[in-house]
Amino acid sequence: MSIELTKEDRQQAILSIERWFRENMDEPAGNVTAGALLGFMLEEIGPSIYNKAVADVQERLHARVAELDFEVHEDEFVYWRKHDAKTPRRR
Repeated sequence: MSIELTKEDRQQAILSIERWFRENMDEPAGNVTAGALLGFMLEEIGPSIYNKAVADVQERLHARVAELDFEVHEDEFVYWRKHDAKTPRRR
């Protein structure tokens, strides 16, 4: 599965890479260089980030599902326990 960005997100990422190069490197990166670097990062590093995000979501969902029993659990066959507690015993 390849990681695809929308056209707008891709353009924002390229602008961000260009700015990073201007502010942190001796030579600026042009649009083509920044686009190539972005493509490399999406293909080479992107899957690791994506997989980590999926694993984090799975962990959160598993924890949430485990909590469901406590949140929605209903005791069974409680009518007589409730009834017996309210009414005095007949003799």
